[in-house]
Amino acid sequence: MVKLIGAIFIIVATTVIGFEAARHFSERPKQLRALRSALQSLEAEIMYSHTPLHEAARRLAVQLPKPLSSFFDSFAKRLTDTETTVKDAWETSLKEIWKSTALKQGEFEIMKQFGETLGRHDRFSQQKHILLTLSHLEREEADAIQAQTKYEKMVKSLGFLSGLLLIILLF
Repeated sequence: MVKLIGAIFIIVATTVIGFEAARHFSERPKQLRALRSALQSLEAEIMYSHTPLHEAARRLAVQLPKPLSSFFDSFAKRLTDTETTVKDAWETSLKEIWKSTALKQGEFEIMKQFGETLGRHDRFSQQKHILLTLSHLEREEADAIQAQTKYEKMVKSLGFLSGLLLIILLF
């Protein structure tokens, strides 16, 4: 009886681990889509509303799901509460939330590069930088969807099957 309970615990634990790893594959495209949407909104705020950057970031923080809302909220607070450059506020906020996202290093570099151009140019140059960043993120999203399709089911199955293997080896 104890062996059966132990086996059930092992199967449940490894299956949960597999599903958690698979969730990472499904979260990444969602977060990239939300990030692209946020940059499109930022573009509209800059181009058409002439909204100050800290106010635009504050509005985005309200609209977006976590962890991206935390990023824009932190960015807005850094711009208003501290003596810092836009680049430093952007990069610090990015580093602060990055571990809680499903995004990869490539996306971090894209966003970091975008932060270096933010607020340094006129509206039309800024729009070009946003469009460039959007095209890079679109490419990353396509890669993320491909990886999700390729690996999500495999990781779920691997979690369950590794539990079975562990039970066979232990008992």
